[in-house]
Amino acid sequence: MTPEKIELVQTSFKKVVPIAATAADLFYDRLFEIAPEVRPMFPQDMKEQKSKLMGMLGTAVSNLHQLETILPAVKALAERHKGYGVTAAHYAPVGAALLWTLEKGLGADFTPEVEAAWTETYTTLAGAMIGA
Repeated sequence: MTPEKIELVQTSFKKVVPIAATAADLFYDRLFEIAPEVRPMFPQDMKEQKSKLMGMLGTAVSNLHQLETILPAVKALAERHKGYGVTAAHYAPVGAALLWTLEKGLGADFTPEVEAAWTETYTTLAGAMIGA
């Protein structure tokens, strides 16, 4: 990823942080709408899960400039996800739900450049997880 794309992702995520709870709600509502088969993989009470999602995103976004540092943690996360029944096919709807959430949360700030930067970020991280 270029430094410019990293900056776009980090700057746009700072705008999501104040609406983190709403963003997490949007994300999971959308994910379960487009991939209802994944709902049983999650607890009934999603409060902790939503918090984990936003924390993980924050950590990943803030460390994009040093991707090699977070890759071991990303791969370990993938291993845990496998234990829950996650397959490579599940990553596409997760990415779609993430981009949809960012579009809704950022509104006019979700420019084509921001979308491209987030798409590359997700593709990079999901690729590392799928490869783990």
